[in-house]
Amino acid sequence: MPGVFIMKDDMMTKEDEQYMCRALDLAERGGGFVHPNPLVGAVVVKEGRVIGEGWHARHGAPHAERNALEDCREDPRGATMYVTLEPCCHAGKTPPCADALVKAGVARVVVALEDPNPLVAGKGIRRLREAGVDVVTGVGEERAREQNRVFLKYIVTRRPWVTLKVAMTLDGKIATRSGDSRWITGEAARAMVHEERGRHMAVVVGVGTAIADDPLLTARVANGTVRQPARVVVDSLARLPVNGRIARTARLHETFVMHAPGAPADRLEVLRAAGVTCRACAGEGGRVDVADLCRQLGEEGDDSLLLEGGAELNYSFLSARLVDEALFFIAPRIAGGAAAKGPVGGEGAEWMRDALEVTGTRVSRVGEDILVRGRIKYNDDVHGNY
Repeated sequence: MPGVFIMKDDMMTKEDEQYMCRALDLAERGGGFVHPNPLVGAVVVKEGRVIGEGWHARHGAPHAERNALEDCREDPRGATMYVTLEPCCHAGKTPPCADALVKAGVARVVVALEDPNPLVAGKGIRRLREAGVDVVTGVGEERAREQNRVFLKYIVTRRPWVTLKVAMTLDGKIATRSGDSRWITGEAARAMVHEERGRHMAVVVGVGTAIADDPLLTARVANGTVRQPARVVVDSLARLPVNGRIARTARLHETFVMHAPGAPADRLEVLRAAGVTCRACAGEGGRVDVADLCRQLGEEGDDSLLLEGGAELNYSFLSARLVDEALFFIAPRIAGGAAAKGPVGGEGAEWMRDALEVTGTRVSRVGEDILVRGRIKYNDDVHGNY
């Protein structure tokens, strides 16, 4: 919500709102490239003039604050820096940003969101204040929290943010009775899905979808560059065809088959020979435990997953309370058919009061299709404060 600001400190001004909006806009430019780091933007203002801007552009590259200082067209001494996340105070892949601000002589720092990372968690702000820098917090916090929802969950739980993406007809079908699903939505919606893939660390499908649709699961955009996600196939018995597009391109794009412990050794050997990384997950009854799958991917540094079905896998993630966000594209088509599948399988809710609620919904047009986006609400508030 770009126009919403929360004030924590009494010294916030209208100019603070304006410049923080710009910093938040800049932060978006790192989308898809900074994982598992946060999106951060920074603006340096001196005597009412913007003298430098920066954003965190890529994981391992300099942070937004240092880029903004480097961009300054004049001495930043005595200036105000607007930054969307608390400056770090520890050395990682880059030196501490709080020290850089002190050294540059910045007089005032306006921060949107305090960093929950235990290595920071207020220490960056304390370092600045101890050096005599005036620090204001909470300007643009609500938008900054939404912008960095993936980072905020991952840094606290080490589990990936899971987005459930569905393309369905007006009557709730993800395929016709024959299984045909190309194409439900129009070009604009499909282009947006490719952008979403590029903003997630991995795309997850079930082996049934991989066999039926033979997808490539890469991110393909018309203009600009995009980071390719890992492709993850949930495949209990390692049935992924080696002549399918996923396995054939496994040496070009990182590809995982997450299988049950009892998967046939000969099938695993064939897939590994094709370049597929095969990993066993915990599970019962020959099925993959999707919670263990998320745990393993989170430990690998995958902070975000785009779940692209099918119906049974969607239900597995939802019933395990692993889905954070729903992204439903609804096409103005009616497929009909009692045998045609809907987006979520499994047993489902017995009573409507038990149906999962989607909150904070936003509805928009994407070409001729409708996009409904919102958060999944669980009774035990599994999401916490992110």
